[in-house]
Amino acid sequence: MELVAGCYEQVLFGFAVHLEPEACGGHKQKWTPVADFTHHAHTASLSAVAVNSRFVVTGSKDETIHIYDMKKKIEHGALVHHNGTITCLKFFGNRHLISGGEDGLICVWDAKKWECLKSIKAHKGHVTFLSIHPSGKLALSVGTDKTLRTWNLVEGRSAFIKNIKQSAQIVEWSPRGDKYIVVILNKIDIYQIDTASVSGTITNEKRISSVTFLSESVLAVAGDEEVVRFFDCDSLVCLCEFKAHENRVKDVFSFEIPEHHVIVTASSDGFIKMWKLKQDKVGVLAQY
Repeated sequence: MELVAGCYEQVLFGFAVHLEPEACGGHKQKWTPVADFTHHAHTASLSAVAVNSRFVVTGSKDETIHIYDMKKKIEHGALVHHNGTITCLKFFGNRHLISGGEDGLICVWDAKKWECLKSIKAHKGHVTFLSIHPSGKLALSVGTDKTLRTWNLVEGRSAFIKNIKQSAQIVEWSPRGDKYIVVILNKIDIYQIDTASVSGTITNEKRISSVTFLSESVLAVAGDEEVVRFFDCDSLVCLCEFKAHENRVKDVFSFEIPEHHVIVTASSDGFIKMWKLKQDKVGVLAQY
């Protein structure tokens, strides 16, 4: 397992996380992080990171996207098309990469030949966030022009535009794609795809910096505070919360491996932590 992250110091770094077999006698499984690589990718701070099965791509305030080959542990090249900070990067499978930037563009890239297949003027202001539907046929984007836009990725055109009252900082599809959420400051609006209307709103204590779906109905939320909260998107109630760091949580990510559901949190306190979820319990696995 490889954990990669970018930082303000212009560096992409990676840790190989080794899972040792559980010992006899009921001892807990030990996870050991080992520094694997560092790569000075940019001339300004990193603003976005995405990974597929082989490559890591990083976006920066230096207006470029850099490609790092995880297999060979070398830089694979750079993509230059945006004017302004790269604000978001998303892979869909191993074939396509989608980028968004302060120039209002959304670009679709061939992740084999690394060519720009399509460049779309998506927003009048910055593109702040984008999310790809699990089918790969649709994408959502939000921007500083206070719009939420739906994109037909098959035809590369706008499918729907919705005006929202404020600039949203996050938009995210649920795992099945039956719903999506839009984050504005400390509020999360939940939209049902069949009605395209808000079915409920979740309010966090402070401004939200990151969200990730743990299931179709459970959402992990992090923000300008030390805790991570789990919310139920149907009942809109907070299921639980736990103190994850000593400073604000900048990002939260989740994934599943056999027998484990894992959450990764990164904070302004300089730590990245990995947490193992066990039904109603949360236990720390490793921190570094």
